[in-house]
Amino acid sequence: MCVNPSAAGWRARVVLVAPGRRVSHFMFKGIGNLASMMKAAQQMGGKLQEVQEQLKAARATGSAGGGMVEIEVNGLGEVLRARIDPRLFAEGDREMLEDLLPAAFNQAQSKAKQLHGEAMRRVTEGLNLPGLTDALSQLSGGTQ
Repeated sequence: MCVNPSAAGWRARVVLVAPGRRVSHFMFKGIGNLASMMKAAQQMGGKLQEVQEQLKAARATGSAGGGMVEIEVNGLGEVLRARIDPRLFAEGDREMLEDLLPAAFNQAQSKAKQLHGEAMRRVTEGLNLPGLTDALSQLSGGTQ
């Protein structure tokens, strides 16, 4: 038996499931939305996993001292390779090497952050979430 009461300005379809017990129709209305949200979250999780794999395969290189020091990182920012010109060792210029290594590393990290930000923008394209654009811009270290 179904009843459509009007109380306090809202209407809900009430179903009598047992004598004295009622279940409102509006309680179940959101379950369909919840299921679609769960499905979207699973799809997003799959996309994020793909992005992680793509970033792990992507490469960025930072250099300093006119190429005397080069640092290669993947899109996740993990250092993969460091190349130091043998002349720096032959000259024994430790201070220069100590200056060039962080400069090259920071440049490589910056490029990796840009790769990461671009990948995340592609994944979240079309999502209408407040503040998402700003957050992705900060992630990549730039402005949008």
